[in-house]
Amino acid sequence: MGNILAVVGAQWGDEGKGKITDYFAQEADVVVRYQGGNNAGHTIVFDGRKFALQSTPSGIFNPSTKNVMANGMVINPVALLGELDKLVAAGIDKWQLFISNRAAVVMPYHSMLDGAYESLKGGKLIGTTKKGIGPAYADKYNRIGIRMGDLLDKEYFAQRLEDALQVKNMELRMLGLPECDFQTIYDEYCAAGDRLAPYICDTSVLLNDEIEKGSRVLFEGAQGVMLCIENGTFPYVTSSSPTASSIPVNAGIAPRYITDVLGVGKAYCTRVGEGPFPTELLDETAHYIRERGHEYGTVTGRPRRVGWFDAVAMNHARRVAGLNRMALMLFDVLSGLESVKICVAYELDGKQIDYVPSTISELSRCKPVLIETPGWKEDITAMTSYDELPENAKKYIELVEKATKLDVSIISVGPDRNQIILR
Repeated sequence: MGNILAVVGAQWGDEGKGKITDYFAQEADVVVRYQGGNNAGHTIVFDGRKFALQSTPSGIFNPSTKNVMANGMVINPVALLGELDKLVAAGIDKWQLFISNRAAVVMPYHSMLDGAYESLKGGKLIGTTKKGIGPAYADKYNRIGIRMGDLLDKEYFAQRLEDALQVKNMELRMLGLPECDFQTIYDEYCAAGDRLAPYICDTSVLLNDEIEKGSRVLFEGAQGVMLCIENGTFPYVTSSSPTASSIPVNAGIAPRYITDVLGVGKAYCTRVGEGPFPTELLDETAHYIRERGHEYGTVTGRPRRVGWFDAVAMNHARRVAGLNRMALMLFDVLSGLESVKICVAYELDGKQIDYVPSTISELSRCKPVLIETPGWKEDITAMTSYDELPENAKKYIELVEKATKLDVSIISVGPDRNQIILR
Protein backbone atom coordinates (compact mmCIF):
# COMPACT_ATOMS: atom_id res chain seq x y z
CA MET A 1 0.00 0.00 0.00
CA GLY A 2 0.96 3.63 -0.44
CA ASN A 3 0.81 6.13 2.39
CA ILE A 4 -2.98 6.42 2.29
CA LEU A 5 -5.36 3.69 1.11
CA ALA A 6 -9.16 3.53 1.31
CA VAL A 7 -10.78 0.09 1.25
CA VAL A 8 -14.42 0.34 0.18
CA GLY A 9 -17.09 -2.31 -0.19
CA ALA A 10 -18.23 -2.09 -3.81
CA GLN A 11 -21.41 -4.22 -3.67
CA TRP A 12 -24.08 -4.82 -1.00
CA GLY A 13 -21.67 -5.39 1.89
CA ASP A 14 -20.11 -8.69 3.05
CA GLU A 15 -17.57 -8.50 0.22
CA GLY A 16 -14.55 -9.56 2.27
CA LYS A 17 -13.33 -6.11 3.33
CA GLY A 18 -12.18 -7.47 6.69
CA LYS A 19 -9.69 -9.82 5.09
CA ILE A 20 -8.30 -7.16 2.75
CA THR A 21 -8.08 -4.59 5.52
CA ASP A 22 -6.41 -7.13 7.79
CA TYR A 23 -3.92 -7.95 5.01
CA PHE A 24 -2.89 -4.33 4.52
CA ALA A 25 -3.11 -3.58 8.25
CA GLN A 26 0.05 -5.65 8.70
CA GLU A 27 1.98 -2.81 7.07
CA ALA A 28 -0.23 0.13 8.11
CA ASP A 29 0.60 2.50 10.93
CA VAL A 30 -3.04 3.53 11.38
CA VAL A 31 -6.34 1.78 10.54
CA VAL A 32 -9.51 3.89 10.59
CA ARG A 33 -13.18 2.90 10.72
CA TYR A 34 -14.97 6.00 9.46
CA GLN A 35 -18.72 5.13 9.46
CA GLY A 36 -21.31 2.62 10.62
CA GLY A 37 -21.32 0.84 13.94
CA ASN A 38 -21.72 -2.65 15.30
CA ASN A 39 -24.04 -3.48 12.40
CA ALA A 40 -20.85 -4.29 10.47
CA GLY A 41 -19.52 -7.83 10.39
CA HIS A 42 -15.90 -8.25 9.35
CA THR A 43 -14.62 -11.82 9.47
CA ILE A 44 -10.86 -12.28 9.72
CA VAL A 45 -9.11 -15.64 9.57
CA PHE A 46 -5.44 -16.20 10.34
CA ASP A 47 -3.34 -18.95 11.92
CA GLY A 48 -6.36 -21.23 11.77
CA ARG A 49 -8.39 -18.88 14.02
CA LYS A 50 -11.53 -16.99 13.06
CA PHE A 51 -12.56 -13.64 14.46
CA ALA A 52 -15.75 -11.65 13.79
CA LEU A 53 -15.39 -7.91 14.36
CA GLN A 54 -18.32 -5.52 14.45
CA SER A 55 -17.10 -2.15 15.75
CA THR A 56 -13.34 -2.36 16.13
CA PRO A 57 -11.05 -1.62 13.18
CA SER A 58 -9.42 -4.64 11.53
CA GLY A 59 -5.93 -3.51 12.57
CA ILE A 60 -6.73 -4.46 16.16
CA PHE A 61 -4.67 -7.66 15.80
CA ASN A 62 -1.44 -5.77 15.15
CA PRO A 63 0.08 -4.36 18.38
CA SER A 64 1.99 -1.66 16.49
CA THR A 65 -1.06 -0.35 14.58
CA LYS A 66 -3.10 2.61 15.83
CA ASN A 67 -6.81 1.79 15.46
CA VAL A 68 -9.14 4.76 15.11
CA MET A 69 -12.91 4.82 15.48
CA ALA A 70 -13.62 8.14 13.80
CA ASN A 71 -16.34 10.75 14.30
CA GLY A 72 -18.50 9.38 11.47
CA MET A 73 -19.20 6.19 13.42
CA VAL A 74 -22.05 5.50 15.82
CA ILE A 75 -20.69 3.55 18.77
CA ASN A 76 -22.46 1.36 21.31
CA PRO A 77 -20.00 1.58 24.22
CA VAL A 78 -21.45 -1.46 26.01
CA ALA A 79 -21.24 -3.61 22.86
CA LEU A 80 -17.74 -2.28 22.13
CA LEU A 81 -16.52 -3.28 25.59
CA GLY A 82 -18.00 -6.74 25.06
CA GLU A 83 -16.08 -7.03 21.78
CA LEU A 84 -12.83 -5.89 23.39
CA ASP A 85 -13.31 -8.29 26.31
CA LYS A 86 -13.74 -11.20 23.86
CA LEU A 87 -10.50 -10.24 22.12
CA VAL A 88 -8.66 -10.13 25.43
CA ALA A 89 -10.09 -13.53 26.37
CA ALA A 90 -8.74 -14.87 23.05
CA GLY A 91 -5.28 -13.55 23.87
CA ILE A 92 -5.53 -10.42 21.67
CA ASP A 93 -4.71 -7.79 24.30
CA LYS A 94 -1.82 -5.69 22.99
CA TRP A 95 -3.74 -3.23 20.84
CA GLN A 96 -3.86 0.54 20.43
CA LEU A 97 -7.34 2.06 20.23
CA PHE A 98 -8.44 5.69 19.73
CA ILE A 99 -12.14 6.65 19.83
CA SER A 100 -13.40 9.98 18.52
CA ASN A 101 -14.94 12.21 21.18
CA ARG A 102 -17.31 13.39 18.41
CA ALA A 103 -18.65 9.94 17.47
CA ALA A 104 -22.35 9.44 18.16
CA VAL A 105 -23.40 7.03 20.91
CA VAL A 106 -25.91 4.23 20.37
CA MET A 107 -28.24 4.25 23.38
CA PRO A 108 -30.56 1.45 24.63
CA TYR A 109 -33.64 3.22 23.28
CA HIS A 110 -32.13 3.26 19.78
CA SER A 111 -32.23 -0.52 19.41
CA MET A 112 -35.75 -0.61 20.89
CA LEU A 113 -36.94 1.96 18.35
CA ASP A 114 -35.04 0.26 15.52
CA GLY A 115 -36.95 -2.98 16.05
CA ALA A 116 -40.28 -1.20 16.51
CA TYR A 117 -39.97 0.92 13.38
CA GLU A 118 -38.91 -2.12 11.36
CA SER A 119 -42.01 -4.02 12.56
CA LEU A 120 -44.25 -1.13 11.50
CA LYS A 121 -43.09 -1.60 7.92
CA GLY A 122 -45.00 -4.88 7.71
CA GLY A 123 -44.14 -6.64 4.48
CA LYS A 124 -41.77 -3.86 3.38
CA LEU A 125 -38.91 -4.51 5.79
CA ILE A 126 -35.60 -2.76 5.22
CA GLY A 127 -33.71 -5.70 6.72
CA THR A 128 -32.00 -3.68 9.46
CA THR A 129 -29.83 -5.52 12.00
CA LYS A 130 -31.90 -3.82 14.77
CA LYS A 131 -28.72 -2.65 16.46
CA GLY A 132 -30.05 0.92 16.74
CA ILE A 133 -27.75 2.32 14.07
CA GLY A 134 -30.38 4.21 12.05
CA PRO A 135 -32.08 5.82 15.08
CA ALA A 136 -28.66 6.84 16.45
CA TYR A 137 -27.80 8.58 13.18
CA ALA A 138 -31.28 10.16 13.13
CA ASP A 139 -30.75 11.61 16.60
CA LYS A 140 -27.35 12.93 15.50
CA TYR A 141 -28.95 14.86 12.65
CA ASN A 142 -31.86 15.90 14.86
CA ARG A 143 -29.20 17.28 17.23
CA ILE A 144 -30.47 15.39 20.26
CA GLY A 145 -27.83 12.68 20.06
CA ILE A 146 -25.16 11.98 22.66
CA ARG A 147 -21.48 11.83 21.71
CA MET A 148 -18.63 9.77 23.12
CA GLY A 149 -16.96 12.83 24.64
CA ASP A 150 -20.14 13.59 26.58
CA LEU A 151 -19.63 10.43 28.64
CA LEU A 152 -16.48 11.96 30.13
CA ASP A 153 -18.39 14.90 31.64
CA LYS A 154 -20.90 13.33 34.05
CA GLU A 155 -22.91 16.51 34.66
CA TYR A 156 -23.15 17.38 30.98
CA PHE A 157 -24.00 13.78 30.10
CA ALA A 158 -26.84 13.79 32.64
CA GLN A 159 -28.27 16.94 31.08
CA ARG A 160 -28.00 15.55 27.53
CA LEU A 161 -29.58 12.26 28.58
CA GLU A 162 -32.48 13.97 30.36
CA ASP A 163 -33.19 16.09 27.29
CA ALA A 164 -33.01 13.07 24.97
CA LEU A 165 -35.27 10.92 27.15
CA GLN A 166 -38.02 13.56 27.07
CA VAL A 167 -38.26 12.95 23.33
CA LYS A 168 -37.36 9.26 23.23
CA ASN A 169 -39.73 8.16 25.99
CA MET A 170 -42.54 9.97 24.20
CA GLU A 171 -41.69 7.97 21.05
CA LEU A 172 -41.55 4.74 23.03
CA ARG A 173 -44.96 5.43 24.62
CA MET A 174 -46.50 6.14 21.24
CA LEU A 175 -45.22 2.77 20.00
CA GLY A 176 -46.53 0.93 23.04
CA LEU A 177 -43.05 0.21 24.38
CA PRO A 178 -41.80 0.61 27.97
CA GLU A 179 -40.07 3.87 28.79
CA CYS A 180 -36.35 3.98 29.55
CA ASP A 181 -35.21 4.75 33.07
CA PHE A 182 -32.77 7.63 33.37
CA GLN A 183 -30.77 6.28 36.30
CA THR A 184 -30.32 2.80 34.81
CA ILE A 185 -28.95 4.16 31.55
CA TYR A 186 -26.92 6.86 33.26
CA ASP A 187 -25.17 4.41 35.57
CA GLU A 188 -24.46 1.85 32.83
CA TYR A 189 -23.11 4.40 30.35
CA CYS A 190 -21.07 6.29 32.95
CA ALA A 191 -19.42 2.99 33.86
CA ALA A 192 -18.77 2.24 30.17
CA GLY A 193 -17.43 5.76 29.69
CA ASP A 194 -15.04 5.32 32.61
CA ARG A 195 -13.62 2.12 31.06
CA LEU A 196 -13.30 3.68 27.61
CA ALA A 197 -12.00 7.07 28.82
CA PRO A 198 -8.31 6.23 28.14
CA TYR A 199 -9.15 5.74 24.45
CA ILE A 200 -11.46 8.74 23.83
CA CYS A 201 -9.75 11.71 22.18
CA ASP A 202 -9.88 14.12 19.23
CA THR A 203 -9.07 11.65 16.47
CA SER A 204 -9.12 14.36 13.79
CA VAL A 205 -6.03 15.90 15.38
CA LEU A 206 -4.43 12.46 15.68
CA LEU A 207 -5.10 11.56 12.02
CA ASN A 208 -3.86 14.86 10.64
CA ASP A 209 -0.69 14.55 12.69
CA GLU A 210 -0.14 10.99 11.39
CA ILE A 211 -0.74 12.01 7.77
CA GLU A 212 1.56 15.02 8.02
CA LYS A 213 4.43 12.90 9.32
CA GLY A 214 4.03 10.38 6.49
CA SER A 215 2.41 7.50 8.35
CA ARG A 216 0.70 4.76 6.34
CA VAL A 217 -3.03 5.20 6.96
CA LEU A 218 -5.68 2.67 5.96
CA PHE A 219 -9.35 3.72 5.87
CA GLU A 220 -11.78 0.84 6.33
CA GLY A 221 -15.37 1.13 5.16
CA ALA A 222 -18.29 -0.88 6.51
CA GLN A 223 -21.23 -2.15 4.41
CA GLY A 224 -21.00 -1.38 0.68
CA VAL A 225 -21.66 1.29 -1.94
CA MET A 226 -24.99 -0.23 -2.96
CA LEU A 227 -26.10 0.23 0.68
CA CYS A 228 -24.95 3.88 0.80
CA ILE A 229 -27.60 6.25 2.17
CA GLU A 230 -26.81 8.70 -0.66
CA ASN A 231 -25.99 6.43 -3.61
CA GLY A 232 -27.44 3.02 -2.77
CA THR A 233 -30.73 1.25 -3.45
CA PHE A 234 -32.74 3.63 -1.26
CA PRO A 235 -34.62 2.99 1.01
CA TYR A 236 -33.04 -0.48 1.32
CA VAL A 237 -29.77 1.00 2.51
CA THR A 238 -27.73 1.57 5.65
CA SER A 239 -27.76 4.90 7.49
CA SER A 240 -24.33 6.17 6.48
CA SER A 241 -22.13 6.46 3.41
CA PRO A 242 -19.30 3.91 3.03
CA THR A 243 -17.94 5.61 -0.08
CA ALA A 244 -14.45 7.08 -0.13
CA SER A 245 -16.13 10.44 -0.78
CA SER A 246 -17.43 10.41 2.81
CA ILE A 247 -14.05 9.80 4.45
CA PRO A 248 -12.91 13.45 4.79
CA VAL A 249 -15.98 14.63 6.69
CA ASN A 250 -16.29 11.38 8.68
CA ALA A 251 -12.65 11.39 9.73
CA GLY A 252 -11.98 15.11 10.00
CA ILE A 253 -9.32 15.32 7.29
CA ALA A 254 -8.90 17.15 3.97
CA PRO A 255 -10.33 15.60 0.75
CA ARG A 256 -6.97 15.93 -1.02
CA TYR A 257 -5.58 12.99 0.96
CA ILE A 258 -7.94 10.35 -0.52
CA THR A 259 -6.43 9.31 -3.85
CA ASP A 260 -6.01 5.51 -3.73
CA VAL A 261 -9.36 3.72 -3.42
CA LEU A 262 -9.55 -0.08 -3.56
CA GLY A 263 -13.03 -1.43 -4.27
CA VAL A 264 -13.67 -4.84 -2.74
CA GLY A 265 -16.13 -7.08 -4.57
CA LYS A 266 -16.93 -10.76 -4.65
CA ALA A 267 -16.50 -12.79 -7.83
CA TYR A 268 -20.30 -13.05 -7.59
CA CYS A 269 -22.81 -10.92 -5.66
CA THR A 270 -24.64 -11.37 -2.37
CA ARG A 271 -27.16 -9.34 -0.46
CA VAL A 272 -28.60 -9.62 3.07
CA GLY A 273 -32.09 -8.33 3.71
CA GLU A 274 -34.66 -6.84 1.41
CA GLY A 275 -34.43 -4.74 -1.71
CA PRO A 276 -33.92 -5.22 -5.45
CA PHE A 277 -31.13 -7.55 -6.53
CA PRO A 278 -31.08 -7.76 -10.36
CA THR A 279 -28.74 -10.77 -10.75
CA GLU A 280 -30.27 -12.86 -7.95
CA LEU A 281 -30.28 -16.63 -8.44
CA LEU A 282 -32.96 -18.86 -6.95
CA ASP A 283 -31.74 -22.23 -8.18
CA GLU A 284 -29.19 -24.96 -7.44
CA THR A 285 -26.35 -22.67 -8.51
CA ALA A 286 -27.33 -20.24 -5.74
CA HIS A 287 -27.31 -23.09 -3.22
CA TYR A 288 -23.91 -24.28 -4.48
CA ILE A 289 -22.36 -20.80 -4.15
CA ARG A 290 -24.02 -20.13 -0.77
CA GLU A 291 -22.73 -23.33 0.80
CA ARG A 292 -19.23 -23.16 -0.71
CA GLY A 293 -18.91 -19.50 0.23
CA HIS A 294 -20.53 -19.94 3.68
CA GLU A 295 -22.83 -17.09 2.75
CA TYR A 296 -24.52 -16.42 6.07
CA GLY A 297 -24.49 -13.03 7.79
CA THR A 298 -21.63 -12.44 10.26
CA VAL A 299 -23.89 -10.39 12.54
CA THR A 300 -27.35 -11.87 11.88
CA GLY A 301 -26.63 -15.43 10.72
CA ARG A 302 -29.22 -14.92 7.98
CA PRO A 303 -28.61 -16.74 4.67
CA ARG A 304 -27.41 -14.28 2.08
CA ARG A 305 -29.12 -13.90 -1.27
CA VAL A 306 -26.80 -14.91 -4.11
CA GLY A 307 -26.44 -13.67 -7.69
CA TRP A 308 -24.01 -13.38 -10.58
CA PHE A 309 -21.35 -10.64 -10.65
CA ASP A 310 -23.03 -7.32 -11.51
CA ALA A 311 -20.80 -5.04 -13.59
CA VAL A 312 -23.53 -2.36 -13.76
CA ALA A 313 -23.51 -2.06 -9.97
CA MET A 314 -19.70 -2.15 -9.91
CA ASN A 315 -19.50 0.67 -12.46
CA HIS A 316 -21.94 2.64 -10.30
CA ALA A 317 -19.61 2.07 -7.33
CA ARG A 318 -16.57 3.01 -9.39
CA ARG A 319 -18.18 6.33 -10.32
CA VAL A 320 -19.70 7.44 -7.01
CA ALA A 321 -17.01 6.03 -4.70
CA GLY A 322 -13.94 6.93 -6.75
CA LEU A 323 -12.65 3.38 -7.13
CA ASN A 324 -9.43 3.07 -9.10
CA ARG A 325 -8.77 -0.69 -8.67
CA MET A 326 -10.47 -3.80 -7.42
CA ALA A 327 -9.96 -6.77 -5.12
CA LEU A 328 -11.91 -9.79 -6.39
CA MET A 329 -12.91 -11.90 -3.40
CA LEU A 330 -14.03 -15.51 -2.89
CA PHE A 331 -12.86 -16.37 -6.38
CA ASP A 332 -12.30 -20.00 -5.32
CA VAL A 333 -16.03 -20.38 -4.60
CA LEU A 334 -16.78 -20.40 -8.34
CA SER A 335 -14.51 -23.43 -8.94
CA GLY A 336 -16.50 -26.47 -10.02
CA LEU A 337 -19.24 -24.67 -11.95
CA GLU A 338 -19.76 -25.70 -15.58
CA SER A 339 -20.10 -22.06 -16.60
CA VAL A 340 -20.12 -18.65 -14.96
CA LYS A 341 -21.91 -15.44 -15.89
CA ILE A 342 -21.44 -11.69 -15.64
CA CYS A 343 -24.16 -9.06 -15.84
CA VAL A 344 -23.01 -6.35 -18.28
CA ALA A 345 -26.23 -4.33 -18.60
CA TYR A 346 -29.84 -4.18 -17.43
CA GLU A 347 -32.99 -4.45 -19.51
CA LEU A 348 -35.62 -2.01 -18.24
CA ASP A 349 -39.04 -2.10 -19.90
CA GLY A 350 -37.54 -3.47 -23.12
CA LYS A 351 -34.68 -0.96 -23.24
CA GLN A 352 -31.04 -1.80 -22.42
CA ILE A 353 -29.40 0.51 -19.87
CA ASP A 354 -25.92 0.68 -18.31
CA TYR A 355 -26.75 2.52 -15.06
CA VAL A 356 -28.48 1.81 -11.75
CA PRO A 357 -31.93 3.48 -11.65
CA SER A 358 -32.63 5.69 -8.63
CA THR A 359 -36.05 4.28 -7.77
CA ILE A 360 -36.86 0.87 -6.37
CA SER A 361 -39.80 0.50 -8.74
CA GLU A 362 -37.50 0.85 -11.77
CA LEU A 363 -34.67 -1.25 -10.36
CA SER A 364 -37.13 -4.02 -9.44
CA ARG A 365 -38.12 -4.23 -13.11
CA CYS A 366 -34.52 -4.51 -14.31
CA LYS A 367 -33.51 -7.84 -15.81
CA PRO A 368 -29.81 -8.71 -16.09
CA VAL A 369 -28.16 -8.90 -19.49
CA LEU A 370 -25.69 -11.74 -18.97
CA ILE A 371 -22.62 -13.00 -20.79
CA GLU A 372 -21.57 -16.60 -20.15
CA THR A 373 -18.12 -18.12 -20.12
CA PRO A 374 -16.86 -21.65 -19.34
CA GLY A 375 -16.06 -22.44 -15.70
CA TRP A 376 -13.08 -24.33 -14.26
CA LYS A 377 -12.82 -27.48 -12.15
CA GLU A 378 -9.38 -26.95 -10.62
CA ASP A 379 -8.86 -26.24 -6.90
CA ILE A 380 -7.18 -22.82 -6.85
CA THR A 381 -6.95 -22.34 -3.06
CA ALA A 382 -3.19 -23.08 -2.91
CA MET A 383 -2.25 -20.96 -5.93
CA THR A 384 -0.05 -17.96 -5.25
CA SER A 385 0.42 -16.35 -8.67
CA TYR A 386 -1.83 -15.25 -11.51
CA ASP A 387 0.03 -17.47 -13.98
CA GLU A 388 -0.98 -20.59 -12.01
CA LEU A 389 -4.70 -19.92 -12.45
CA PRO A 390 -6.65 -22.04 -14.97
CA GLU A 391 -7.12 -20.38 -18.35
CA ASN A 392 -10.89 -20.17 -17.90
CA ALA A 393 -10.39 -18.47 -14.54
CA LYS A 394 -8.09 -15.91 -16.14
CA LYS A 395 -10.65 -15.32 -18.89
CA TYR A 396 -13.31 -14.63 -16.27
CA ILE A 397 -11.09 -12.04 -14.57
CA GLU A 398 -10.38 -10.40 -17.93
CA LEU A 399 -14.12 -10.17 -18.62
CA VAL A 400 -14.66 -8.54 -15.22
CA GLU A 401 -11.92 -6.00 -15.93
CA LYS A 402 -13.31 -5.17 -19.35
CA ALA A 403 -16.87 -4.78 -18.04
CA THR A 404 -15.90 -2.61 -15.06
CA LYS A 405 -12.94 -0.60 -16.45
CA LEU A 406 -11.08 -1.55 -13.27
CA ASP A 407 -7.85 -3.48 -12.86
CA VAL A 408 -8.25 -6.53 -10.62
CA SER A 409 -5.10 -6.05 -8.55
CA ILE A 410 -5.92 -8.57 -5.81
CA ILE A 411 -7.53 -12.01 -6.11
CA SER A 412 -8.62 -13.90 -3.00
CA VAL A 413 -8.49 -17.69 -3.36
CA GLY A 414 -9.42 -18.71 0.19
CA PRO A 415 -10.42 -17.34 3.61
CA ASP A 416 -6.98 -17.14 5.22
CA ARG A 417 -4.99 -13.91 5.34
CA ASN A 418 -2.29 -15.40 3.08
CA GLN A 419 -4.58 -16.92 0.42
CA ILE A 420 -4.18 -13.90 -1.84
CA ILE A 421 -2.76 -13.37 -5.32
CA LEU A 422 -1.27 -9.92 -5.92
CA ARG A 423 -0.94 -8.62 -9.46
